[in-house]
Amino acid sequence: MTQTCFPRAGLLAVLVLAAAQMAGCGVNPVTGRNEIQFVSESEELQIGAKNYAPSRQSEGGDLTVLPELTAYVNEVGRKLAAVSDRNLPYEFTVLNNSVPNAWALPGGKIAVNRGLLTELHSEAELAAVLGHEIVHAAARHGAKAQERGTLMQAGMAVAQVGAAVGGVDNQVAGVLLGGAGVGSQMLQLHYGRDQELEADEYGMKYMKRAGYDPQAAITLQETFVRLSEGRQQGWVQGLFASHPPSRERVDRNRQTAAKLGPGGQKGTEEFATRVAPLLKLKPAYDKYDEAVAALNRKDYQGARRLAAEAVRLAPQEGRFAQLQGDIELNDKKPREALPYYEKALSLSPGYFGAYLGAGIAQYRLGLRPQAEDTLRRSAALLPTASAALYLGNVARDRGDMQAALNLYQSAAQSQDSFAQEAAVEAARLELKRNPNTYFAAAVQIDAFNRPVVVIQNRSRVPMTDIRATLVVVDDQGEIVGSDRELAVRETVAGGQSAVLDVGLSALNAEQLRRLRVRIDSARVAP
Repeated sequence: MTQTCFPRAGLLAVLVLAAAQMAGCGVNPVTGRNEIQFVSESEELQIGAKNYAPSRQSEGGDLTVLPELTAYVNEVGRKLAAVSDRNLPYEFTVLNNSVPNAWALPGGKIAVNRGLLTELHSEAELAAVLGHEIVHAAARHGAKAQERGTLMQAGMAVAQVGAAVGGVDNQVAGVLLGGAGVGSQMLQLHYGRDQELEADEYGMKYMKRAGYDPQAAITLQETFVRLSEGRQQGWVQGLFASHPPSRERVDRNRQTAAKLGPGGQKGTEEFATRVAPLLKLKPAYDKYDEAVAALNRKDYQGARRLAAEAVRLAPQEGRFAQLQGDIELNDKKPREALPYYEKALSLSPGYFGAYLGAGIAQYRLGLRPQAEDTLRRSAALLPTASAALYLGNVARDRGDMQAALNLYQSAAQSQDSFAQEAAVEAARLELKRNPNTYFAAAVQIDAFNRPVVVIQNRSRVPMTDIRATLVVVDDQGEIVGSDRELAVRETVAGGQSAVLDVGLSALNAEQLRRLRVRIDSARVAP
């Protein structure tokens, strides 16, 4: 008998069957249910391996001042991984981040923020968190998120091209293989209700198998529900965003615990002993968080005072020295900032942030070769728009305009706060070589049946002093003559258009077809 992933008939079944030609039916290793699988296990492993390091960097980096804490989390994680339904190369780390959160990438790459560890009360509660994340990886929840997007794309393609399966293959391959931000998308993923319940249920089974009391998953969820009802600060943008708690989850956990039966260790004293060094450092991290908030308000004096207090409480934490550098750099004092960054790098050489700040400070001090090397080290750990912008500046200063343009354009595509500055720098370079890139221009007939010239700024950068020429082309589109010069002296915002009544008389269709507008020059508006 032929196995099918989805028995339903109708258009959806047709689309799924067409998509299945590009993938395959598989059995979920946790639930045992049949499912369509676009992402193979080898691809899952590649996604996790490729994105684990940059994802950790983007979420605060590893907590290096307490390696024994990461070792402890690994001890607990390995116990649960050993009894899971899927053999993956599981890895566990603790991130230097105050937001209470935990996440898993495909392939078993799991991270827990220190901000969550300070809120737990027992090793069994830690096991509940890690077991839940292990299920997300083992049950392919992250891979399924990729597959949902892939299936939608495949369905659209089937609807558009019918039986042209080759075209569908190409589009799906692009979805599967493209996109350097897969890790970031995974971290922002909101799991569905069924996946959260599934992760709770099987995570508790793993707890029981590993010798932990599954009742801890109930008390943990009860705590989460209380905090969510109070909209506890920090939790809303952390665990609650990606793993929303609910009364239903508490009730389902009770049912699961009843089936699993009593017994198992809580590990309350062991957890308290192992987490005590982190709790001792918590006042320092609280000062650090307050200093960051003051910096964001541009309260430089308040930020300096709070950062210095954090350093006094935990002088071994490189992130605190980096913050002191960030404060000085934001206050336009790169010379004062650089020694702080150098100290941060000596304490925590594996984190991108201090390299980035040091590179920017070096550039502003005119130390171009040093800045390029430092910025490249930052980008190797985590590519950022800010690093690309300043590397573009370095390339521009030494006359490598094409490299500078590539870097600016890369930075401009991001959502980083430096993206607009990069877009401006890219426009300044490109306008000198090919101003037509940034504009769409044509002769059109307005509502009063008059020929007008419309020049649209297609960029997001405001433009001014736009110079153009009205030209005549032959049947091959080659310019054979010019009619008149045009000028737009006012500022045209990104996406906006300027309309010029240039005094053209009524044109017939043939005359209109032969007229073009050539953009000769423009400037970025100040």
